[in-house]
Order: sequence, then structure tokens, then C-alpha cells
Amino acid sequence: MSALRPSPEMRRVLLVWLVLSVIATPLVVILLGPQLPPGAASDAAHGQQQDNTVMTAIVTPIIILLIVYFAYVLSAFKHRAEGEPEDGPPMRGDVSVMALWIGVTLTIVIFLAAWGAYELFPGETGAGGGQGPTPLAIATPADASTALPVQVIGQQWAWTFRYPTYGGVETTELVLPVNRQIRFTVTSIDVIHSFWALKLGVKADAVPNTSNVAFAKPVKLEASTVRCAELCGLWHGHMYAPLYVVTPARFLAWMAEQRSRWSPATRYLPPYATKYAPEPTYRAE
Repeated sequence: MSALRPSPEMRRVLLVWLVLSVIATPLVVILLGPQLPPGAASDAAHGQQQDNTVMTAIVTPIIILLIVYFAYVLSAFKHRAEGEPEDGPPMRGDVSVMALWIGVTLTIVIFLAAWGAYELFPGETGAGGGQGPTPLAIATPADASTALPVQVIGQQWAWTFRYPTYGGVETTELVLPVNRQIRFTVTSIDVIHSFWALKLGVKADAVPNTSNVAFAKPVKLEASTVRCAELCGLWHGHMYAPLYVVTPARFLAWMAEQRSRWSPATRYLPPYATKYAPEPTYRAE
């Protein structure tokens, strides 16, 4: 049992670590947690922010332990003698220390794996990521059947957004009504892109001839930007579009404006489909 009994120095290190952890961990959750990305502008984003807060709270005592122990080692074992320092006696494996280390780390890893798997399938808010053309029922929001469908189309090098329930009009900016569940159907007409709406907590690959569904419910009125998160060619860095979350009344007024503005082009669009297959017109000889 003596091998498990810490020395007086180590007891002081553990006491300092415990006190600092008890103080810092709640502060991280209360002060830092609300500032962590992606924010709380949608239900999916809020869930991801909570996940980031939990993981940050778990890692806080670990970081404090490392800092406190390093500070102790640098202070207690600083070489003060003149001349070249001599190596200390070789250290052999301590079974109790190794068992404690493996046990603690294994517990943390298993907890995070189980908790992360549960969070991916809450059955309430979705995961915020592309779930393929037919998401599992357990991974879709409870109000998915009444969600507003919005098709996100990636193309070199721009995003367009099609609203099938509003005559299939296709716009160059993404405007969404607040407090309404949105069903994003993400696809591409050329190469692989990645639809990234950070403020909404949505990131889904846009793949040709593939439909990739993601859900989010905006809960804050704000303006932001959607970007491409997949290297897709020369102008990848300029592939972004404005995103606006507005009131339902403002959304309907905007939609009326868009349908009138784009009516000459809308009638030439192909019929709405959840995915499109590129059709090259030239072939290399």
C-alpha cells in the first residue's frame, strides 16, 4: 500500500490541482461555454455548443493538472549545482501508477464515446450534419414532417438555393424564417462541395447525383455567411453566400420579391429534383 500513498510534495500538488479545478471548471462552463462556437442561433448549433462546453469542462481539470505538475517539476527539480548535471537513477514501471493512468483515461474515453453517440441521435434536433438522402427517424427532429424544404445547390463557384414549395424559385441568397424547422437538401451539379452554415450548426457535403439531408431550426434574427468547406477548385475561397434569418412576415415578403424577380429564369429551370447528375457537353479527345 505504500506505493499508492503519495508523498507530501505530491499531496500538495494534488491539493492545489483540486482547488484550482473546483474554481476553474464552473467558470469555464458559465463564462466560456456561451462563447464557444457555433453559438446558439439554431437548435442544432445550440446542441453542438453544449457538446463543446461539456468537452471543455472535462478537459479543464486535465489541463490544470498538467500545468500545476509542470510548475512543480520545474521548481522542485531545477538544477542548481555547477557543472554538467548527472542523470538520475533509471525509473522502472510502477504498476499502480500505470493502472491508475489507464483506468482514468479509459473511463474518460468510454464516457465521451457513449455520450457522443447518444448526442448524434437525440431524436429532437438532429445532428446538424448531412445524413444522406433518407435520415434515420431517430436522428430527425420531431417536427421534420412540417419542415420548410430548401435545396442547397453547389456549383463552381457559388451557392444557389431553391424553394420547391414556392414555385421552385432559385435564389442567390439564403433567407430563412425564424423559429421554423428547415430541411436542407444539399447537392451539387459539378464537383464535391461542402455546405457550411456555421451559425446554424450545419455542415453537409454537396455531392453530384446525391441528396444529403440536414436539419436546423433558426431561433435568432441575424445575418451571417455560408461557405464551402471542401476544396473545390481555383475560386474555392470565394464560394460563399449571405444568410439571413428573418421574421415570417419578412420572409414571405422577400419570397414574393424573389418569385417576381426570377420568374423569367424560373420557367427555364429543370423540374425540381433532390439531386442532379452533371451532363458534360465536351469530352477530351
